[in-house]
Amino acid sequence: MCIFAPSACVGAILRRFAVRRMDRAWRATREKGDTMKLKLGTAQFRHRANDKAYNLGVVERFARQAAAEGVKILAFPEMCVTGYWHVRRLDRPALEALAEPVPDGATAQKTMALARELDMAIGVGLIERADDGGLFNAYVVCQPDGTFACHRKLHAFENEHIRSGDRYTTIDSPLGVRIGILICYDNNLVENARAMALLGTDILLSPHQTGGCASRSPHAMGLIDPRLWQERETNPAAIEAEFRGPKGREWLMRWLPARAHDNGFFLVFANGVGEDDGEVRTGNAMIVDCYGRIVAETWEAKDRLVVADADLDLLPLCTGRRWLRARRPELYAILGKRFGNELDPRQARFAEAPTERIAAASGDDGPSG
Repeated sequence: MCIFAPSACVGAILRRFAVRRMDRAWRATREKGDTMKLKLGTAQFRHRANDKAYNLGVVERFARQAAAEGVKILAFPEMCVTGYWHVRRLDRPALEALAEPVPDGATAQKTMALARELDMAIGVGLIERADDGGLFNAYVVCQPDGTFACHRKLHAFENEHIRSGDRYTTIDSPLGVRIGILICYDNNLVENARAMALLGTDILLSPHQTGGCASRSPHAMGLIDPRLWQERETNPAAIEAEFRGPKGREWLMRWLPARAHDNGFFLVFANGVGEDDGEVRTGNAMIVDCYGRIVAETWEAKDRLVVADADLDLLPLCTGRRWLRARRPELYAILGKRFGNELDPRQARFAEAPTERIAAASGDDGPSG
């Protein structure tokens, strides 16, 4: 597992990016002239709040289905084991009762056992209880060789008692790829996606609980009538229209594929689906290639597994990786500067006041004009 602080030396990050090597199996395959493909999977499902036994049962069911289809890397949604939106109303003792240590907790141990049995890397979301008692919105990726990585959401806003993480997380797979993790809001910040690229990410796992949110931006998402979800069996067209529209897929298409394209990695988007404590998650589980193309997806209003082959031979010459070589880091000091208008994640997520334009004074932050 590789974990990097966002303030880590840029030179060290670039050196790691430059010297990243392909796994011997990948290299041998390339020498034979064969294409190198890796089957990826992503699951959307409606969790039950606080019901970890049920939710882990769904994880196991989809993992076994994915294994039967040859999947080697499988992503589940953010906080899918514990439940998500209801936690905003929980007090500290209730959160602590729901949280688990990683890797010694039941969720991580069960996921590790599944990964070993099914010969598959599996990622699941939960609430982590750290050694110092801190609580985190976390995502653990377990691999069949026993290695694991645990990412703590960098921009956590779900509950005042849940802290934000302070590290980027990648893990090298025995399959010869580097897996990166960004949870939900982490993906909104373009700097985080670029950091994943500079850390050598080949496949970004992007677990979410999104769509159908009460956004304060008038043209970003919006609430979906829960009645449409409740009537999904008799009128699937109505709820699927919402899932495909500006409250779901249409909103994602404005930015999500660009994260993959501009940074030269595959992106595996896993999301909740269905009613979640008053909001309706829009699913739209999808796999995006390193050109930003959607290679597999669903907009069905039900629990679903989505599977696709990732053609790893696309990576070396994809647009995003070629663009990265044109970077001019000497111009980017402004990106690491504070301007005094930064908010903590909860304030940024729930603030009602309009934002103001940032007016940086010209000077040592790079050329202007």
